[in-house]
This record gives sequence, structure tokens and C-alpha cells, in this order.
Amino acid sequence: MTRVNLPALLLLCFSLSCAASSLPGQVASDFPDLRLAGEGRLRWLGLHIYDASLWVNGGRWNVDAEFALDLRYARNIRSQRLVQTSLDEMRRLGYRDEAKLARWGDELSRVFPDVRKGERITGVNRPGVGAGFYHQGRPTGLIRDPEFARAFFAIWLDARTREPGLRKSLFGAN
Repeated sequence: MTRVNLPALLLLCFSLSCAASSLPGQVASDFPDLRLAGEGRLRWLGLHIYDASLWVNGGRWNVDAEFALDLRYARNIRSQRLVQTSLDEMRRLGYRDEAKLARWGDELSRVFPDVRKGERITGVNRPGVGAGFYHQGRPTGLIRDPEFARAFFAIWLDARTREPGLRKSLFGAN
């Protein structure tokens, strides 16, 4: 019969749950007032695509406040796929200026690397400035356009999102 070290097992479980619910080091350092609002999982056709968590300043999400959306990928995804899916979702939400979308696509291509299973991309809403992005906790760039930031984060946080269950989880309503 195998003996289980219960305190060690509990510590391991606690460590793993904390790891899933923490911002990458540099993001947490750059935005120390952000606190977890909620988290959820995106599945598409039954496939686990990523886990997401929403971090807010002041206890509740506000589109005009500082917040972070952290995505932890469960699959390898090419940068161009991330960019194209983001633009398609912005179009679906009503953004129709193709010249602006092309500019945003160029900017997203600059800040989105290819991701591998287990890697993270974190986007931070910077009120009045735009959106900053991190890959594996390291800054990849800032897109200086508040309208872009609103359109980008709407993919997950707008009431018209394609994934209302994930949105609800991000806002902390299980």
C-alpha cells in the first residue's frame, strides 16, 4: 500500500491552482492593482482551445478602466490564425472600416507570435491609450488606438460575444 503525504499533496494542489490564477510576473509587476474577476475555458467543437482569465482594477470590470485578459493556450496556433480570427470577430461585432481593420491586422501581426500549447498571451486595456500585449509575460508591443482596444476586447467581453458562457465566467458568474 502506498502512503500519501497529505500536506505535500495539498500544497501541490494549492500551487497548481494558484499558478492557473495568476498573471505572468511582468504583467503583475506592471499592473499591481489588477485582481482576478473570473476565469473560464473556450472549447470549439469539443476541443479545448484555451483557458482565459479576466483581471480588473477596482473589483468590477469597466470597459473604460484598466483590465487584463490572459489566455493560456491548450493548442499550437499560428500568429496569422490568431490575427485573422480576431479581425473576423471584430467584423462580426460591427466593425466594418476595412482600411482600419487592415491597419489593426498589421499591428496584431506585430504583437502576436505563434503560440504553442501551454503558452500565454495577455492583453491589457490601457484607457485612453490602447492595448498592450505580452507573450509568456514579456511585452510584445502596444497598439496605440483606444478604438482598437475596445474592438479587440469586445471579442470576449461584449454582450454580443460568440461565447456568452465564457463571458459570464470571466465576469465571475459561474
